[in-house]
Amino acid sequence: MATLKDVKVGETVRVVRLSGEGAVRRRIMDMGIVKGVELFVRKVAPLGDPIEINLRGYELSLRKADAAMIEVE
Repeated sequence: MATLKDVKVGETVRVVRLSGEGAVRRRIMDMGIVKGVELFVRKVAPLGDPIEINLRGYELSLRKADAAMIEVE
């Protein structure tokens, strides 16, 4: 399954599953990234880290390592 780190700039995807566990998973969920939410990849930094996304009316920057834990379709 594809992860958020593999999504190209300008694409909109839907969260299918969150991998990871404990505090990291809880932090991702607290930012509003839960199953079923749509994410729009707005930009990626020149070296690929971080990734800026739009969700639920706000912008959020995620590290590549965190984006790899978010499975999307």
